[in-house]
Amino acid sequence: MRFSVVSRDQKSSARAGEMITDHGVIQTPIFMPVGTAGAVKAVHMRELEQDINAQIILGNTYHLYLRPGLEVIKNAGGLHKFSGWNKPILTDSGGYQVYSLANTRKLTPEGVVFNSHIDGSKHTFTPEYVMDIQRIIGADIIMAFDECTPYPCEYDYAKKSLKLTHDWLRRCIHHFANTNPLYDHSQSLFPIVQGSVYKDLRKQSAEVIASVEADGNAIGGLSVGEPHEKMYEMTELVCNILPGNKPRYLMGVGTPVNILESIALGIDMFDCVLPTRNARHGLLYTREGLINIKNEKWKNDFSLLDEQGTSYVDKFYSKAYLRHLIISQEMLGSIIASIHNLAFYLWLVNETRSKIIDGSFSMWKNKMEKQLSNRL
Repeated sequence: MRFSVVSRDQKSSARAGEMITDHGVIQTPIFMPVGTAGAVKAVHMRELEQDINAQIILGNTYHLYLRPGLEVIKNAGGLHKFSGWNKPILTDSGGYQVYSLANTRKLTPEGVVFNSHIDGSKHTFTPEYVMDIQRIIGADIIMAFDECTPYPCEYDYAKKSLKLTHDWLRRCIHHFANTNPLYDHSQSLFPIVQGSVYKDLRKQSAEVIASVEADGNAIGGLSVGEPHEKMYEMTELVCNILPGNKPRYLMGVGTPVNILESIALGIDMFDCVLPTRNARHGLLYTREGLINIKNEKWKNDFSLLDEQGTSYVDKFYSKAYLRHLIISQEMLGSIIASIHNLAFYLWLVNETRSKIIDGSFSMWKNKMEKQLSNRL
């Protein structure tokens, strides 16, 4: 994988870049739709590519490992062939899912023993095995195995957890270097900065991760319940340490305003379940603000879903019709809303890139953040 910065904003740390992978070029800043089990919920691959204009999607190591399982994915020739998605894929390491299974997992220096949320069966993830799993899945970008600390989190726990994450990282790097891709494309390993909301731990972790000189770097353990101000503070601190010639990925973030603020701090890559999860509950993101399509005010509104939208669903369906579908729990409602929200997110990062290049990012960002916060 190769990365280059093509333009920088003069009033912030925002930058426009380009990542080149064996499955295609990714223009940054970029948002990655979340395809947890090898599919973005309620969205066809054709729509992801042609209507939403997704350049890369995310798969989940933990979920794919459990179902359909490694044998099926390997027999298919990797996740690209299994799913029919021929553009880049990123897989997370399963560390966040292990974090969310706090009541059913046991953490040791060797790895994590956990029970499947599907059938209760016992499994073990070690740094080495997580590398093997991601080799089999075949994503273009794979993540190091880490422990994601909760919030709030005691300092001593965060410090101990950070040592574990760094120890696991060294083992990931060693095993990754001594294994080969299973398919006809290369893979890049991204380490993950941790440290909760403690400046000294975040600084230490960022310095360790920077010294690895990986193809790219991720920031984890944020957007787990801490105030947005803390998230931005930690992100800025880490971005000032991580190398500027490598892509920076802020994991699990976030709202449109979170994304704009984080781009201004120097982040290049994002993923989040919000656009599809909120879509299924009738919350729509638009450049004029938020729409709760369940509200009574939309019941007889037969205007187009979003006249400024970029997706075909915005120009085809009315607000009243989508409200009817969501209220009735019709599957089509989730499909329409998900396509709309993802198309909006991709429009947002593409427009951000254009504004960085033409020099108007900071002024445009301030205007957009006010609009995006409106409740329509």
